[in-house]
Amino acid sequence: MWNILDDEGTFPSEMDRQPEKVAPVLPLFGDAIDDSLMGWQERALCAQTDPEAFFPEKGGSTREAKKVCTGCEVRSECLEYALENDERFGIWGGLSERERRKLKRRVV
Repeated sequence: MWNILDDEGTFPSEMDRQPEKVAPVLPLFGDAIDDSLMGWQERALCAQTDPEAFFPEKGGSTREAKKVCTGCEVRSECLEYALENDERFGIWGGLSERERRKLKRRVV
């Protein structure tokens, strides 16, 4: 099973052991200072409002969500995230899924 004895067949003393090397732990969504990954979500205005406005039912109004997006400081990061991750539902960066598709077609 496990070989816990050293080369001489004895238990290694605490002084003989080498410290284990541990991989650094990375934050899942960045931290308050680090804006990488998804730190922008913490500053998004939509995080402070009703999420249902950003995911209306088919044929429902997107006006409320888009109104919130117009004043949001991370609107461009949000839109970039949605485009890169092919988000198919909801309002992201002030655009609906249909508007994001049109935008992608114009860029390509």
